Amino acid sequence: MNYFSGRKFRLKKIHVIGHPFYILDEIDSTNNYAMEQVNSGQVTSGTAWFTSNQTAGKGTRGKQWTAQPGDIIALTVALQPAMLPLSRQFLLSASIALGAWDFLHAYAGDEAIIKWPNDIYWRDRKAAGILIENVLRGNSWQYAIIGIGVNTNQARFPDHLPNAVSLRQITGKSWDPVTLAKELCAAFEKRIQQLQPAHYESILEEYKSKLFRWQQPALYRKDGEIFHGTIRDVLPDGHLCLERDGSILQLGFGEVEFIIPR
Repeated sequence: MNYFSGRKFRLKKIHVIGHPFYILDEIDSTNNYAMEQVNSGQVTSGTAWFTSNQTAGKGTRGKQWTAQPGDIIALTVALQPAMLPLSRQFLLSASIALGAWDFLHAYAGDEAIIKWPNDIYWRDRKAAGILIENVLRGNSWQYAIIGIGVNTNQARFPDHLPNAVSLRQITGKSWDPVTLAKELCAAFEKRIQQLQPAHYESILEEYKSKLFRWQQPALYRKDGEIFHGTIRDVLPDGHLCLERDGSILQLGFGEVEFIIPR
């Protein structure tokens, strides 16, 4: 079911995510391109850039992310996060992850889930990844460059990506990446509209409720050592609280690896 098609969202801002929406035939990285446009001063908040042919996509911690033309959604949105202080930046990450979850859930059902901090999984396989890069001026948060890559029409993945999955594999259908990218923009806009102080706590609680391995013992690796741990909490600043042998580890991004059986 196409959850977002024809559905009306009540928008409160002049600058709406996905307006304008630019289609790039080919680009090395939509995040790189968006950053250049923001730095040029020619961008309004909510501008989105899309391609299904990204030649050098950027993942978290410098990982490269590539696919064949037409197989992916590569979407970047430039957002002025005026609704949040810089100290609350993880709430933006959580809200964008929830928007991506809304999107995948519409197609993949209840087995859609968020892997901390902001990968989108189906069962124990990665369907989408999110990368947010910030543009700061002193202590002022000027822009968030929000990039998402969604595995869309791949029929199979190479052996070195054993835990990847595409919408085609999940649903048995091929999809139009442009249409889906615009639906993602609508999903993000709905979640961004909820970023008000009265909703901060409920956003974080909903984010935690949709986490992969939430309150479930599983295997992790830290500093080369594999151990059993259980996710107990995520703090407002984004730190993961992982219980190990009766003690709680507070972990930042990149400090722990989820061990996922092949």
